[in-house]
Amino acid sequence: MAKMLSDFAVGESGKILSVSGSGAIRRRLFDMGVTPGADVRLRKKAPLGDPIEITIRGYELTLRKAEAACVELAVKEA
Repeated sequence: MAKMLSDFAVGESGKILSVSGSGAIRRRLFDMGVTPGADVRLRKKAPLGDPIEITIRGYELTLRKAEAACVELAVKEA
């Protein structure tokens, strides 16, 4: 099952399928290691859902909800 990173629940994991978005946002995500094939786990969400904190490639990364909406993942079943 595939869904956007912005729709993940805390503790949910997945593998990145694709990264959409326009030039600067897409480039920024790629520069931070958010690339197809990387494993991601949603660690925390702020009370209003923005920003979110993920674990990717062994480090913690904080993203805005708008950036997370550009990342499509295949959900890992528990």
